[in-house]
Amino acid sequence: MAVAELTLSSKNYSSWSLRGWLLCRLAGLEVVERMIALDDPENRAELLLLSPSVLVPRLTHEGASVWDTLAIAEYLHELYPQAGLYPADRIARAHCRSVSGEIHSGFSNLRSALPMNLKVRHEKFPIFPGARPDIERIETIWAECLDRYGGPWLFGQKPTVADTMFAPVAERFLTYAVTLSPASAAYCRTINGWHLIREWIDDARREPDEVEELDYEF
Repeated sequence: MAVAELTLSSKNYSSWSLRGWLLCRLAGLEVVERMIALDDPENRAELLLLSPSVLVPRLTHEGASVWDTLAIAEYLHELYPQAGLYPADRIARAHCRSVSGEIHSGFSNLRSALPMNLKVRHEKFPIFPGARPDIERIETIWAECLDRYGGPWLFGQKPTVADTMFAPVAERFLTYAVTLSPASAAYCRTINGWHLIREWIDDARREPDEVEELDYEF
C-alpha cells in the first residue's frame, strides 16, 4: 500500500501547514511528514506572506497530489465520510463550508498584523487598526456557530473542518492577548486544549529557529 505523505512548512509559523495536518489527523489518515527547510526560498515566501500561490501543505496519496487546504478537506471527506469532517446535516454542512471558505480566502489584514508564532506570548500587543474589522467578523462567525450548534466546537460536540481552519486564528488571539468576548475566549481555550493542538505546539517549540530574522520581518 502506498504511504501517504504530507509536505509541511514550519510548525511554528505556518498556519496552512497546521490546517492540513489537523485535517489528516481528523480523517484518521496516517501520513509521513516531509518538512521543507526553513531557508528554502519558496518556503520563506510563504511564511512571510509574499507568495501568491501557497503550495504547502501538499498531500500525496495513492497517486493524487492535493495542495490546498480546502481541497485536502474535500478529498479526505470523499475518502472518509465516516470521519465527520463535515456535519451530517445538510444545512449545517453548507454553513461549515461557508465559514471555512471565508477564513480560507479572506482576513489578509489579520494575517499580516498577527502572524502565527507558537513560541511566544505577548501580554500586550499593538494591533493594527485595519485588523479590527477582521477580528470582529471572526467573533461574529464564532458566536453564530456556538449559539446555533451549542459548542464547544463550532458545529457542536466534535471538531470539524471549520475548527481546523480557525484553529490558527485562535492561537494567534492567544499569542497576542487579543481582547475577546467570553464566548470567543472560551472557544480559544477549547482549541488550545485540543490534544492535536498540544501535540503540534510541542513539535513547534522543538523546531530550531533556523531563520531568526522571521520574527523581525513579520
